Amino acid sequence: MSNSKPLMAPSSGPAPLNAPVQSALRTLEAEGSGIAAITAALQADLGEAFARAADLIRNAKGRLIVTGLGKSGHIGRKIAATFASTGTPAFFVHAAEAGHGDLGMITTDDVILALSWSGEQPEMKTLITYAKRFRIAVIAMTAERDSTLSRAADIALTLPKAREACPHNLAPTTSSLMLLALGDALAIALLEGRGFTPVDFSVLHPGGKLGAMLKFTRDIMHTGDTVPLKPLGTGMSDALVEMTSKGFGCVGIVDAHGAIVGIVTDGDLRRHMRPDLMTAVVDDVMTRNPKTIRGDLLASEALEILNSSKITALIVTDGGRPVGIVHLHDILRAGVV
Repeated sequence: MSNSKPLMAPSSGPAPLNAPVQSALRTLEAEGSGIAAITAALQADLGEAFARAADLIRNAKGRLIVTGLGKSGHIGRKIAATFASTGTPAFFVHAAEAGHGDLGMITTDDVILALSWSGEQPEMKTLITYAKRFRIAVIAMTAERDSTLSRAADIALTLPKAREACPHNLAPTTSSLMLLALGDALAIALLEGRGFTPVDFSVLHPGGKLGAMLKFTRDIMHTGDTVPLKPLGTGMSDALVEMTSKGFGCVGIVDAHGAIVGIVTDGDLRRHMRPDLMTAVVDDVMTRNPKTIRGDLLASEALEILNSSKITALIVTDGGRPVGIVHLHDILRAGVV
């Protein structure tokens, strides 16, 4: 009698997904369809209103006041933060709190961006009345073209209808994402329209990981006597002492005018290793026209150059003259990764 085990039938495909994953996929599909619907709407009727809204905010003398209630309010807080961090002064005012003193935060130079999927929250009435009284421009972001909010607004950004990811079509899910996406699109359109640069961004983001990514090389470079430098004609023995004492694994070589013309690195030493190396001069060993960077280069860009060039240090120059040196470890210690 054979002791061999019966062969198992080969699998016909991947194992079936469990219920939570299937639910997640349905949610993402529903929310993705909402984003696709906005994309299509922007290429049709929504595009003209979107452009006018961007112009209105850009030309405002005051700030952008974002308002909303419930989930729209939570989304509004994030949108206001995105505007503020990308060059458009903005903050959030809760629509219900507006009638209890917070209307004083809104000036006649401001523009109001009101978020409401239905456009019919009664708490918005006080804010709309105030805006009309003082001729403050209102941009509505809603899914109901004929809602109270849309009719009262100077510009109505009407989002296309979409089914919520919630199986009961009740919990704000797809609708919240669509409000957020359109708000982000408006903020980025203004960012690009203002010519907002990484330098501008760094002014508003000095802390955390973003702050580290937006530091300049001049903020972290070594300067003065700490920079390893020797003139042309220096003997390799002296250059090696300079390289070793400064601890950067290299020494920059300058001409009679103080301009950087070469660099001697650990790699150059290995490539030119011979019995008379220490009696040679740096002119015979150095790598000419070394890669250098400016002090106003972002540290994150310096890191990219180091990685792509497979080197560990860069001489920082100003008008061709060395003013500092930045090492890979300096960038990592600054939190730029």
